[in-house]
Amino acid sequence: MAHQRDLDSDSDSDHDSAGSVPAYEVVVVGGGPAGLTTAIYATRLGHETAVFEKEGGRHAAVEHVHNLLGVSENVSGEELAAHAVAQLEHYGGDFFPDAVDAVTRLEGDEPRFRLEAAHATVDAERVVFATGFRDRAPDVSELERFAGRGLHYCLHCDAYTLGDGPVFVLGHADSAAHVAMTMCNFTDEVDLLLDGREPEWDEETDEQLRAHPVDRVETTVVSAYEDETERGRSDGPPWLGGLSFGDGTERDYLGGFAMYGSAYNADLAADLGCELTDDGAIAVDDRRETSVDGVYAVGDVTHGQNQTTIAIGDGAYAGLAVHKDLRRFPKPLEEVRDQVTDRTDASEGDDVDEDASPRGVEPSDPGVPAASPALRARMRRVRDLDVHPGLRGPSPGRE
Repeated sequence: MAHQRDLDSDSDSDHDSAGSVPAYEVVVVGGGPAGLTTAIYATRLGHETAVFEKEGGRHAAVEHVHNLLGVSENVSGEELAAHAVAQLEHYGGDFFPDAVDAVTRLEGDEPRFRLEAAHATVDAERVVFATGFRDRAPDVSELERFAGRGLHYCLHCDAYTLGDGPVFVLGHADSAAHVAMTMCNFTDEVDLLLDGREPEWDEETDEQLRAHPVDRVETTVVSAYEDETERGRSDGPPWLGGLSFGDGTERDYLGGFAMYGSAYNADLAADLGCELTDDGAIAVDDRRETSVDGVYAVGDVTHGQNQTTIAIGDGAYAGLAVHKDLRRFPKPLEEVRDQVTDRTDASEGDDVDEDASPRGVEPSDPGVPAASPALRARMRRVRDLDVHPGLRGPSPGRE
């Protein structure tokens, strides 16, 4: 998908005093839509940025991207991520196909962190966690291999594709009951599969559930089998055809949902001291900043919404927030006034340069522009190009 940074060669980023550890302004841990959006924003806003992602993120396993404006559902999560990484590198960001093992705070007045991965160590002024969460898979033989092709975890993404067909919801908690009831909006054939377990929902949910045309199946689910219809014989991996039960029966399904909860990938953030919510997500404010100064978190690791569009929005919010946190200009009014006062005090009794700026930034100030020379050179190159990375194709109606 993307090349790994060569840490033995010269980097576009700055280095520490020893010259051994690449130093970035922004490092994002996680290469899903939230993390890559954050990184693209940060890079295009003039900050040296890197992304660490070992396996492409949970989103890369998605067979078909849904509900993303202007993007065909024929596009997979892996294809979308490949385009995003190409964009990031195109604009001057770095991509490390590597898993981060530890994030530690370095001593100093300003937020500064060290990230250690299997094959690289870098420093960062700001860290963004985009580490997502993991679905708890059902304990049914052969079922997980149909993930994305009949077995689903996101109601809002995939209910549409299961409309007007026989559907199952596998689980025994309150969430399973509510998903089964919600599926009545799409089909009149809904089975709630308890898989031999006792339901864990309360009396009110039970009363509500009994008022819906949901078939409650208590028998153990033994295994899953392939679809042998025309759909199952299409190119690519097989689709789910149905489920086998402990009483020897089988039921054909168009597809269904496994509702066994999820686990947030928040260990790195917790080890750094970031506060977590009661359910284990990383707690953030409206700016997507955590309880640790200089550390942000975006996407599913903060809320588990499991939506590409929401993750992208989180990334945009965080990218803008990090930029406002890091940018040198405009200088705060208090700083400008302090500089004017210092210059006035220093020039008392001396001839004052009438051409000097009265507002604290001299025309020859070496800190202007603030973006690094390497990124500015990339800006000049990119704006002269006619073709840029990303999804392209004929306009609708012009095939």
